Amino acid sequence: MISRDLALRLRTTGLHWHPTSGDRFGMLVDGMDEVFTVSEMTIEAHHYPTGTVLGFNGTTEWALDSVALQDAVWLPREDQLRELLGGTFRSLARSTDGSFQVLVERAGRPEQVFTAAHAEDAYALALLSLIEAAVDRT
Repeated sequence: MISRDLALRLRTTGLHWHPTSGDRFGMLVDGMDEVFTVSEMTIEAHHYPTGTVLGFNGTTEWALDSVALQDAVWLPREDQLRELLGGTFRSLARSTDGSFQVLVERAGRPEQVFTAAHAEDAYALALLSLIEAAVDRT
């Protein structure tokens, strides 16, 4: 699973989350390290004109009715990160030292490799770089 620190960095750089079933998230509360999963049975995303609220449907062990989306941090899965990389993604490889390397290529730029101990984090580092490059161009 993507590290919380990288998830927060992605959020800070502008990655927006539109919750769907199966998405994982954590709470932005110090000391709360639980990971929750959006599911029609337990946690649903309720969309209102004032914003999105994650509603807990009473079947979870944690006594919480709902939480505003801005109080949660999305923990995207490997497949979601790869999808967000889109056409820039070239490959994922395992290095001889056991780390993972994600290769991306932007038009008119040399290929870049992002390395991390976990595949999700390597994808996240690549995505972070792409978002930062897009922000720098604006």
